[in-house]
Amino acid sequence: MNIKFRLILMNFFQFFVWGSWLLTIGAYWFQTKQWTGTEFGAIFSTMGISSLFMPAIAGIIADRWINAEKLYGSFHILAAIVLFLIPSVNNPSVMFWVMLINMIFYMPTIALSITVSYSAMKNANMDIVKEYPPIRVWGTIGFITALWIISLTHLETSAAQFYVASFSSLLLGLYSFTLPKCPPLGKGHKNSMVDALGLNAFKLFKNLKMALFFIFAMLLGASLQLTNAYGDTFLHDFAAIPAFKDLLAVKYPAIIMSISQISETLFILTIPFFLRKFGIKKVMLLSMIAWILRFGLFGYGNPADGLWMIILSCIIYGMAFDFFNISGSLFVETQSDPSMRASAQGLFMMMTNGFGAFLGSRLSGIIIDKYFLLEGGKFDWKGIWLAFAAYSLAVAVLFAILFKHKHDPSSMKDKNLAH
Repeated sequence: MNIKFRLILMNFFQFFVWGSWLLTIGAYWFQTKQWTGTEFGAIFSTMGISSLFMPAIAGIIADRWINAEKLYGSFHILAAIVLFLIPSVNNPSVMFWVMLINMIFYMPTIALSITVSYSAMKNANMDIVKEYPPIRVWGTIGFITALWIISLTHLETSAAQFYVASFSSLLLGLYSFTLPKCPPLGKGHKNSMVDALGLNAFKLFKNLKMALFFIFAMLLGASLQLTNAYGDTFLHDFAAIPAFKDLLAVKYPAIIMSISQISETLFILTIPFFLRKFGIKKVMLLSMIAWILRFGLFGYGNPADGLWMIILSCIIYGMAFDFFNISGSLFVETQSDPSMRASAQGLFMMMTNGFGAFLGSRLSGIIIDKYFLLEGGKFDWKGIWLAFAAYSLAVAVLFAILFKHKHDPSSMKDKNLAH
């Protein structure tokens, strides 16, 4: 079988598993189980908690002892077992621990899928820079496909979404053992534990500019979790209003939300132009402004005459996500010493998907329960989204003032960022 097609299949199901429940678990949580926002925030924080340590541990194992494709497959099979058990959980505290175990198995597979892809492509003498992005984009397509399947089959409030995720995770796990071998390359290397865990990258915090960058990466990571956690639930709640309950956006909210992922695939293509034209600071500021609009449009939108605001918010998400995450990764690549670039990228992911995701998930749940619940336990969605928009505005203003990086097109580092 063609290696490119095999890697496309792997990437498709890698994110199909996640898309089966990530944006729809809120509807299941609040409408079917009727548990609280604080408890829901704890559930979403499991991604952040697991991202703090599991990718590093999995990397050490794959570098020293076990083939990456075998470790990758084992994690997906174990995650499939946990996902299958989720529908039987009837206590939010137990659900936290079950979901944490699921995330412990799933989150390291994101990095391992990249490792397997790069290894297979190098062995096949493929041009990774040119040929990997068209392969990786199938991961986003897999995420979108899962959203559409869950929505069209009306499983958004059903525990069956976890069975879909479990079955696809099991298939991917078994399929992974047929992938090209990716043996450990670190056997015999006597790296210190500090180097192995990527902790040497923390010396970047000695540089004020990099320290500020990583802090803002954490704050933007919190924004990403807010939109993942509450977007689908927001649209579902319109079903309780007779004027809105039969509208397309209320019947199939996951399909509407999937516009965000479609937009994401398109904005990736515009990054080189924006970096070349405006430089890294302005591009990241555009991302932060996009987050303000993302939340603000949700605050004023509705599924009827305000549907255009919701759709525009989903389109803007592509800029909000890509312009910080991808541009930020490029910035880290060019600003860190070659001896620690991999560790620096790990630190970037730790700040966004680790600390940022954890703080955004936990604090948002607590704040919503305390300040944005109406009589009868209904959410004050306008207040929630505008509060998130105000948070994003504060982050953008502070970033504009504090982060010092002048764009110089003649600079080799900025040239690297532009291409």
